[in-house]
Amino acid sequence: MADGQIPGIDVSHYQGTVSWQQVAGSGMAYAFIKATQGVSSVDPQFAVNWPGVQAAGLLRGAYHFYQPGDDPQQQAEFFLSVVCPGTGDLLPVLDIETMGSQTASEIVQGIETWLGTVQSAIGRAPIVYTAPGFWNNLGTQQFGLYPLWVAEYGVSAPKIPAGWTSWDFWQYSETGTVAGVSGSVDLDVFQGGQQALRQLTL
Repeated sequence: MADGQIPGIDVSHYQGTVSWQQVAGSGMAYAFIKATQGVSSVDPQFAVNWPGVQAAGLLRGAYHFYQPGDDPQQQAEFFLSVVCPGTGDLLPVLDIETMGSQTASEIVQGIETWLGTVQSAIGRAPIVYTAPGFWNNLGTQQFGLYPLWVAEYGVSAPKIPAGWTSWDFWQYSETGTVAGVSGSVDLDVFQGGQQALRQLTL
């Protein structure tokens, strides 16, 4: 981890019950929590993880797993109805990593709708989570003004998806070990200091 990079993790129900006090004690500074998927699925651990992260003194953020084929406006509204992000929370995240049976242009339109709906509701640009290989196949460069959380493993630095010039968060491992989490967990770093990290909160 380079100087100035701030460590964190992201979890879903796959990690089971997490001891957030132990996670905080291990040096992690923030955690992204899976909240919703599609238009009706709430992560089974969200109701426990969301307050748990905050109680442990970590910054918390919530992400929505985009379900191709489901109405993007309804997906955004569903996410907002479940999460209700507030002051001090990290900006909401759109996790876009699968095409389903949709075309690239349909996916891009859906991303635009989801991001626009959430941005209108919270007054800030949400974070986009994606992998460079997947993203570049969409053939778009129009989202580069949104904060970027990039996923790429086994490299010294991630490739930058089309449209961006740098990354904010980097998910660099999906097989990490952190106190308080049983089994593997995704590891992340934020590129910048504490002040810059705070600028990505509501």
